[in-house]
Amino acid sequence: MKVKIDNSWQELLKNEFEKPYFEKLTEFVKEEYFKNTCYPPANKIFEAFNLCPFEDLKVVIIGQDPYHGEGQAHGLCFSVNEGVKHPPSLINIFKEIEEDINIPYPKSGNLEHWAKQGVLMLNATLTVRAHNAGSHQKHGWEKFTDAVISKISEEHKNVVFLLWGGYAKKKGLKIDTKKHYVLTSGHPSPLSANRGYWFGNKHFSKTNEYLKSIDSSLIIW
Repeated sequence: MKVKIDNSWQELLKNEFEKPYFEKLTEFVKEEYFKNTCYPPANKIFEAFNLCPFEDLKVVIIGQDPYHGEGQAHGLCFSVNEGVKHPPSLINIFKEIEEDINIPYPKSGNLEHWAKQGVLMLNATLTVRAHNAGSHQKHGWEKFTDAVISKISEEHKNVVFLLWGGYAKKKGLKIDTKKHYVLTSGHPSPLSANRGYWFGNKHFSKTNEYLKSIDSSLIIW
């Protein structure tokens, strides 16, 4: 299966696509999509990359697993398709944006407009079996997304990394903090947010303050 991914990422990651682990991962994903209902749709697996070319990259948000309910996942972490009920973590993200930068809570949970402004919304695992959280973990996706983060750290500069929760912080250990701006907080899930680890992190205003300081255009959250 040829990976359909934006040319800028194809060039950056071509060696990764040729490694034995990625070939095994490809076979696993093909079989899973053939035998089971899986998310996101096959043509959206690399949507985060396709909507945010490497040269346009300003911000990276790291999630864990795609949503596993019908019609939710479309290839961007935390984002859902138009018209889909907002999951709890996304509700808390929007509440923090409302509080932080005074943008009214939106009707749509589709975050494609972030991606098109240079926000890479990267799940650590890019696929999942329907109604079976974590079902595609430990088959190679994590190795691939670690490589993506390392490549961004090495080949780019002045990228804002938003690391929410312990899992994302661990994924971000390879980031060169001398070249990039890293913000950490608790996860926006209710469990973490209700304990005081999410609300008030002001990551959205802090991101834009940093982008302004390097003369980059701001993200319209």
